[in-house]
Amino acid sequence: MNFQKTLKATLLGASLAVIAATGASAKTLVYCSEGSPEGFDTALYTAGTTFDASSKPLYNRLVEFKLGTTEVVPGLAESWEVSEDGLEFTFNLRKGVKFHATSFFTPTRDFNADDVVFSFERQLNSEHPWHEYTPGTSWEYFNAMSMPDLIKEIVKVDDYTVKFVLNRPEAPMIANLAMDFASVLSAEYAAQLDSAGTKEQLNQQPVGTGPFSFVGYQKDAVIRYAAHADYWDGKEALDNLIFAITPDAAVRLQKLKAGECHVMPYPSPADLDDIRADSNLTLMEQQGLNVGYLAYNTQVAPFDKKEVRKALNHAINKQAILDAVFQGSGSAAKNPLPPTMWSYNDAIQDDEYNPELAKEMLAAAGVENLSMKVWAMPVQRPYNPNARRMAEVIQADFAEVGVDVEIVSYEWGEYLSRSKDVERDGAVLLGWTGDNGDPDNFLAVLLGCDSVGGSNRAQWCNEEFNSLVQKAKTVSDKAERTKLYEEAQVVFKEEAPWATIAHSVVFMPMSSKVTGYVMDPLGGHSFKGVDIAE
Repeated sequence: MNFQKTLKATLLGASLAVIAATGASAKTLVYCSEGSPEGFDTALYTAGTTFDASSKPLYNRLVEFKLGTTEVVPGLAESWEVSEDGLEFTFNLRKGVKFHATSFFTPTRDFNADDVVFSFERQLNSEHPWHEYTPGTSWEYFNAMSMPDLIKEIVKVDDYTVKFVLNRPEAPMIANLAMDFASVLSAEYAAQLDSAGTKEQLNQQPVGTGPFSFVGYQKDAVIRYAAHADYWDGKEALDNLIFAITPDAAVRLQKLKAGECHVMPYPSPADLDDIRADSNLTLMEQQGLNVGYLAYNTQVAPFDKKEVRKALNHAINKQAILDAVFQGSGSAAKNPLPPTMWSYNDAIQDDEYNPELAKEMLAAAGVENLSMKVWAMPVQRPYNPNARRMAEVIQADFAEVGVDVEIVSYEWGEYLSRSKDVERDGAVLLGWTGDNGDPDNFLAVLLGCDSVGGSNRAQWCNEEFNSLVQKAKTVSDKAERTKLYEEAQVVFKEEAPWATIAHSVVFMPMSSKVTGYVMDPLGGHSFKGVDIAE
């Protein structure tokens, strides 16, 4: 049996069946997604794969990022005002915005202030009936950004005016509200689910106001969307959007070349020349606003000692990782911020690769015969195209200094969930692509005390670092904020909760028939404004 031919036929048959199901005359784009979403209620998650499948096609936010930029533009709010003391943000809502009408929900009213209040109060108020609507509900982003302490109240002024009252000024507030976690859901749909005793459906059968509506999801296989005919910003050129979930980069490329999908993310660096040479494909690229890292669990011995973390950092050969994993598409990282981010502290010196020094430091810290786990992601990400290979390089590096490494992995959703555990063993490979163009989105979200047990996978709470980052939130002057963030990066480097690994260039291969696709500097994948030649 010719396995490749059989596999290709199977994939082609599956894709054609999905496309046929949407209607022969419909204009359909198939996106070969790299992984499955954890769910469809964006406020519960932080992973880009989940946002691509939920917030990008299905929802809107009060304010949004203009495609291809970090510029904030009106969304569900037509305009907004900020009080002189920076404590009140008043949003004037857009009228005539329609929610999706689906097989499971028929809206009886347009979007209004009740939907905004519902979407945020459930995250803010621990007494809200939707605060813990499914087992293990966690508002990871909302909490990581210190929103419970920041927001004093959310006031419905009238049906089309909402006011956020803060306890302190927050410099990145407007940019924060353009992020995925701030997507606005239907309060009417939530009430329907509550009455039916099926609250969990909010995360499984989503309803929003976005450019596409949800049709169905076959777990780990395919997600189907249809264009929102009454979308407030105009119906999309595409009639149907399909996410064909394809974890393997080689298979994604095979499907792209065969015409079974039209766009794919995260190609293998080894395939880039082949893609460039194919006249039927287009390869877009841009410098990623990202960082890949190895996060030690700083609450578990011996990683609770910064001397041990520093020693291990000196044992990592970043150039070997760049050669083996990124193959020319990455650069070594020394800070938790990417070098294209304002306030990046270029004066900081990286931890040099020095195995002998690493051995001496481990011995001085009293560490002998250390065995540890290194967690490797099961999916490709923009900041790490091959986590398993990276883990293998680190495993070999650590073996040189007498540290025995076991590489472990889990399904992507489970990986993200388990790695939050404050008692997690070993060190976890992860990374981040900025969500709003502000340093706070890296430093506070990934390393602040409020993020421990959530997006702070190092479980690191350092009073000096946290104080600097929290102070920077309240300052409006960019130069002063920059100084505070530069100081915070010095503390980070001294304490070494992570081994900073790499920043990468992001590549997007697609069929030459695709038009209107815009790469997102924040790493997301949106099909708003995209068309395909028939």
